[in-house]
Amino acid sequence: MTREGSPFKGTATVALKEAADHMTSARMHLIMLLVLLTAIGAVYGAIGRITETTAQDPFLFLKLLTVAREPLPSFAAFLGFLLPLVAIALGFDAVNGEYARRTMSRLLAQPIYRDAVLFGKFLGGLLVIGIALLTLWLLMTGLGILFLGLPPSGGDIVRGIAYLLTTLAYAGVWLALAIAFSTVIRSPATSALAALSVWLVLTVFWGMIAPLIAGVIVPLDPFDPLTVISQFETQQAVARVSPQTLYGEVTTMLLDPAARSVGPLFFDQVQGAIVGAPLPTIQSLLVVWPQLTALVAGMILLFTIAYVVFQRQEVRA
Repeated sequence: MTREGSPFKGTATVALKEAADHMTSARMHLIMLLVLLTAIGAVYGAIGRITETTAQDPFLFLKLLTVAREPLPSFAAFLGFLLPLVAIALGFDAVNGEYARRTMSRLLAQPIYRDAVLFGKFLGGLLVIGIALLTLWLLMTGLGILFLGLPPSGGDIVRGIAYLLTTLAYAGVWLALAIAFSTVIRSPATSALAALSVWLVLTVFWGMIAPLIAGVIVPLDPFDPLTVISQFETQQAVARVSPQTLYGEVTTMLLDPAARSVGPLFFDQVQGAIVGAPLPTIQSLLVVWPQLTALVAGMILLFTIAYVVFQRQEVRA
């Protein structure tokens, strides 16, 4: 039987309804309150450190995202650690929650296809995260203007927007992962536990596992110094399986204009370069373009898995 009309008809309706449900849920309010308080604390601590910096720095506002004061982490490090939890909280029961509430059959009884249901749920969660990130970024900019007494430069704004879009793609990876688990696993509690387990392994333990895997793949040869470089490159490749590693490399290049590479730099590569000179924004983006592509590809791959599984599931009234 051939389907008629666009398979994504009704996607906007599902997305807006999903976003409204998230915005009004107590779970989302508690999570965003925690995120907001921690972000304000991180930015306020950074402002205290930045006041010691001269105002001639052309990228002064970027330091709001990278400078930290103990015991709080920097704003960028804080988002890299806690944003996956927000995404998982929004998506772990996106599909199996409908089955648990016995509302999936009524939802699919409407004149919309399954494509619109799943895509709308993903876009709804991504919309909520995007609004939260934009609010945090504007709040950070406002606090910077208030306490530093300086407006952000054009370079700050461009790099800040690029960082904002990268962070949204990073959150989309974890949201797609949570939705994939909610599609494969029927129990919401089990899907949440599975998503949190993957987050814990890739965020906390993967940095310790990557050197071990690299040592097995490329063992060191005491008579061949080139094996040191080969093992380090292998370790980097294994570490980039984790979305947090990719996000950290992109963050370093975008928020530190003086950074020139995410890997080792040899003397012939920096010969003739002015030490400490900022790299143009377009050049920084070109350096981390593979990492950006990998984040978007990971998000699409995980959503595709959820899409295929959801299309094959049987829904009973």
